[in-house]
Amino acid sequence: MSESQPTADKPGGPTPATSSLDRFFRISERGSTYGREIRGGFATFFTMAYILVLNPIILGSAKDKFGDTLDPVQLTTVTALVAAVMTVIMGVGGNLPLALAAGLGINAVVAFQIAPLMSWDDAMGLVVLEGLLICVLVVTGLREAVMHAIPQQLKQAISVGIGLFIAFIGFVDAGFVTRIPDAANTTVPVQLGGTGSLSGWPILVFCLGVLLTIGLLARKVKGAILISIVVMTAVALVINAIADIKSWGLTTPEWPDKLVDTPDFGLLGDFSLFGAFGETTVITVVLLVFTLVLSDFFDTMGTVVGVSAEAGLLDEQGKVPHLGRVLLIDGAAAVAGGAASSSSATSYIESAAGVGEGARTGFANLVTGGLFALALFFTPLLTIVPLQAAAPALVAVGFLMMTQVRHIDWDKCEIAIPAFLTIAVMPFTYSITNGIGAGFVAYVLIKTVLGKAKEVHWLLWGTSALFLVYFAIDPIEQLLGVK
Repeated sequence: MSESQPTADKPGGPTPATSSLDRFFRISERGSTYGREIRGGFATFFTMAYILVLNPIILGSAKDKFGDTLDPVQLTTVTALVAAVMTVIMGVGGNLPLALAAGLGINAVVAFQIAPLMSWDDAMGLVVLEGLLICVLVVTGLREAVMHAIPQQLKQAISVGIGLFIAFIGFVDAGFVTRIPDAANTTVPVQLGGTGSLSGWPILVFCLGVLLTIGLLARKVKGAILISIVVMTAVALVINAIADIKSWGLTTPEWPDKLVDTPDFGLLGDFSLFGAFGETTVITVVLLVFTLVLSDFFDTMGTVVGVSAEAGLLDEQGKVPHLGRVLLIDGAAAVAGGAASSSSATSYIESAAGVGEGARTGFANLVTGGLFALALFFTPLLTIVPLQAAAPALVAVGFLMMTQVRHIDWDKCEIAIPAFLTIAVMPFTYSITNGIGAGFVAYVLIKTVLGKAKEVHWLLWGTSALFLVYFAIDPIEQLLGVK
């Protein structure tokens, strides 16, 4: 958490390590404690546990070229397995409180854009290829070099944009904000609640959760975010038992009929590395892999920078500690996700909820990963937390990340305009990648028109060119005859 964050877990100066485990994870050195790390691990898990429900819904609802579907039970198992293993590996290898799981957005691309063109095995093979390509970019130093080439204030804008984005995710997930149906014939895209006003018990749980969270934060109560999640889950359980509620969304807060369920690992290893080349054109395969790589590449970049900045772990040059290892593990997670048929796994911005609880090291990942491992057997129990109880944490973390906006020089157009576009485009397009792309392109353009093109790092020129291709992918595909 940055210096400005008004919580009780604001770390002080380094204290002597008390054990080998403390020294390995540098817990005391980073001003943290085992209690903060454990609370942070729980908070991160509860704010991203929805992926255990959502990923099977997205992948399981799509059919491949041959009309085949993936089994939802098996999808739940592999989703939990990949999240557990890769989150622990990130904790031990990267020593950052950065959890990983199947990437939202990427799974939709796999389900609705790639699978209809080939078999599921072939589609997951492309995900593996994407992860391997990202690992190559890391090993060659290109991925890390791109991150170091970004101006510090633009990195801060990325963190602020992610803050607004994650708060917006919280509002949307809770149903506090909903999309207005096209049938409404209005130019307003979103509205308050489901009908333009707040109604229903689930929304009340969310609103009370937000009030409870900000009240606890203002009082500097330790464990504020986690306390709010637990309390509001209990409230939701009671309300669901006594009130007639049509729907809570993805997760209904009710005590399950059974606490333990047997995991089904049937999807492990069901991928074909080069099968896609026999199902569609080489150009199509290249463009699909390019889309996956670009989305994963910059989503991770924004998440790693944003979470590290929020935790106060960036050095004086704005660099992330052990960045090469962190990025390599993230690339390996994409490979693991494809190999397990759970779609590409990536770093989760919801990890900021754990940082909000005081997590500063990879020890928190042992807790989060352990809970995902338990979910392999206790999924019915661990998914009773409704989004309305977990989403207030995202709103609170959004505020905390927003405080970094004061570091941006708003008097200089060459940084202020790209920063603004980065911040605005992320929540408005529901994409970290789109926000980073808009900021990069604007930064290069403005530097050029001001006669300062030589100040732009060559890697920013290259990535901006890639983003132009990314934004113009539809007309390019039409020109190449792909569509």
